[in-house]
Amino acid sequence: MKTSIKIIHWAPRVLCILAILFVGMFALDSFDPKYTIWQQLGAFFMHLIPNFILILFLVIAWKWELAGGLILGAFALILSPPVFFMNYSMNHSVWMSLFVILAINFPFILTGALFVFSYFMKKKERMLKEQAPVSSEF
Repeated sequence: MKTSIKIIHWAPRVLCILAILFVGMFALDSFDPKYTIWQQLGAFFMHLIPNFILILFLVIAWKWELAGGLILGAFALILSPPVFFMNYSMNHSVWMSLFVILAINFPFILTGALFVFSYFMKKKERMLKEQAPVSSEF
């Protein structure tokens, strides 16, 4: 595998893992000393549900790049309006809400696009290998 293909292969995987870790950091706000440890852990795992879904999508994309890339991209695009309006209702700033979309949803849109791109680059590489003439020596 050429170096460029390797980079295209690993870039969406690394980016998706980093984006999932970033989203997971927001679950840490569930810890509050006024609640019992069990309430805090329950809230923590409730906040991690989006991460579990994203990890599932990453596993799908890792195995089937085209399907996983489309799922990741569509998931991020579908959730953009609700995330925007939720943030807009809290801060009443269009620019801040757009920044939140950029920070949270864009990495998954980019990751989905990179998985799809990787799929087509590998498909093209396979087709070129199949069309290459085979030299035979007698």
